[in-house]
Amino acid sequence: MDRAYIRLLSQAKLEGPILVAGFPGVGNVGVMAVRFLIESLQAEKYAELYSPLLPDHVTVDGDGICSLLKYNFFAADTGGERHLLILVGDSQPPVEDITAYYEICGDILDFVENLGCKFIITLDGFPSLYAQRAIYVAGTSRKVISDYTLVGARVYDGNRIIGLPGLLLGIAKIRDVRGVCILSPVTDLVSDNEAAFNAYKFLRKALGLGVGDKNALLGFPSIF
Repeated sequence: MDRAYIRLLSQAKLEGPILVAGFPGVGNVGVMAVRFLIESLQAEKYAELYSPLLPDHVTVDGDGICSLLKYNFFAADTGGERHLLILVGDSQPPVEDITAYYEICGDILDFVENLGCKFIITLDGFPSLYAQRAIYVAGTSRKVISDYTLVGARVYDGNRIIGLPGLLLGIAKIRDVRGVCILSPVTDLVSDNEAAFNAYKFLRKALGLGVGDKNALLGFPSIF
């Protein structure tokens, strides 16, 4: 395999889906938060993305079965006019392979744009000296940031977002795809369950899931 390969597992038709993406990162916030979302919505596996740019090892489960690293896409119908496409990644590329990050972001965007996706939400953590419930956001425009601060987030001014959660938004922006990164402060850099759950709760609130009108994503349908 010398290039990315996407394996479709469903023929479900998605209407302009919003991509929600979580990758291994600070506190493992992104992965845990999107897994909470997948479970709560009973989302169904939609596709798998395999790439030779991911690290050169396999995962092995409790039964000794090995599997290639991959990115899993899950589809969920929120009951409104929009669908969610939820991406959870097994790994990020090796830190020294900067080009790989750009190529994988391109592969993800090619796939979701072909499905009509015009808005992306990524999730990550950032180090904090003390536990806090505040949620921070950075986005592709002032309008996007303003919409998310109206539902309780603070503006993130931490200078940079390292890895796929930030880079995916940066590349999306120049492709005219809007997006936001939801950031939760972590005290445990390896696995911070509380920070991940805080990010998950804010994500549900922002998407209008379980609070208010379930048909109104973020309460601002026009931004999507």
